[in-house]
Amino acid sequence: MDIKVYMAELGSKARAASRQAAKATTAQKNEALLNIADTINQNRGALLDANQQDLTAGKQKGLEAALLDRLELTDTRVDGMLEGIKQVAALDDPVGEISDLKYRPSGIQVGRMRVPLGVIGIIYESRPNVTCEAASLCLKSGNATILRGGSEAIHSNRAIANCINSGLGSTGMSEHIVQVIEMTDRAAVGELIASPEHVDVIIPRGGKGLIERITREAKVPVIKHLDGNCHLYIDGSADLEKSIAVAVNAKTQRYGTCCTLESLLVADSIAGAVLPSLCERFVNHDVELRGCEKTQDLIAGVKAASEEDWKTEYLAPIISIKIVEGLTEAINHINKYSSQHTESIMTKNHEHAQRFLREVDSSSVMVNASTRFADGFEYGLGAEIGISTNKLHARGPVGLEGLTSQKFIVLGDGHIRT
Repeated sequence: MDIKVYMAELGSKARAASRQAAKATTAQKNEALLNIADTINQNRGALLDANQQDLTAGKQKGLEAALLDRLELTDTRVDGMLEGIKQVAALDDPVGEISDLKYRPSGIQVGRMRVPLGVIGIIYESRPNVTCEAASLCLKSGNATILRGGSEAIHSNRAIANCINSGLGSTGMSEHIVQVIEMTDRAAVGELIASPEHVDVIIPRGGKGLIERITREAKVPVIKHLDGNCHLYIDGSADLEKSIAVAVNAKTQRYGTCCTLESLLVADSIAGAVLPSLCERFVNHDVELRGCEKTQDLIAGVKAASEEDWKTEYLAPIISIKIVEGLTEAINHINKYSSQHTESIMTKNHEHAQRFLREVDSSSVMVNASTRFADGFEYGLGAEIGISTNKLHARGPVGLEGLTSQKFIVLGDGHIRT
């Protein structure tokens, strides 16, 4: 079938289904979610067989071991998918929530009501469990969704989509609320991101190359982040023991996440007291140290940091270290080089903490905590669809509320404007 025709049909079905999803009750959506979980569990064998097809094809194509690992579904990972769906069903439903309802001098009441976005296009790579996560979050927030997974997971995604469609149908809801693009041609993505008549927002999840392409070519609003160059600043008044523990956790708890620490800033007044012990801990974790001249003078074995290091998301056991004069230089450095994802300060100075919170321009700003907390689950949002560094609409971890918008509502009793 012609790609343009196929995508137009998909979009038209999604737009019609979005209206049903928007008016569904919380009970209907929760029932559908639990039915989807039951259907996946009942079809576990077929799902694992489909995944095996993808793994076999991936090995034949020479996919890297890390990519194959993300692609693989096991009984444990399927159990995780089922638990994730049930957790979404247990979350509060944001749709229809009314806030800020106030009387105006005219006698009318004005407030805001939370409503779905409509049709959400989600483009992602490798991990088939994202199909489940994305579908459940979009359904609970009253949206229809068009999902485009990577071609390497096509059989897995189709099998999961069949279970989702069956679960929706058994509840009396349209199976077009969740649709998976079955074409692996990249042109399908181009059609999806250029169809504002069918799609209200695009969410890309994947590598920097994918997200750059989507951001560059999309004619639909995009919720995205390109990378996570996250910073921790150790202030002159910081608790040394806590600072070392937080920095080590932020860097080494997991290397491949977008909220992993990549650049460490240390106040000159405390550098001699904290960096030797901290760098020793990093070396014990096999973390490569790259630093400014002052850091190299203080710590043996530190490689010279280049200008590029200050703006790099390593996603690896590498960290860049800079000794700064104080808070002002730290804030200026972060705002210049940060990807506006997550930054943290270690300090016992309340005024410094407040300045850092106000002046650092990132989607998550922390005081005395590891950057690894920048996560929807840790923020109490439940599952997340991604983390946004946008400044409009959603910013930070995007959960159910981030997949909705607000409209003004006005309540009157025959009021007229004079």
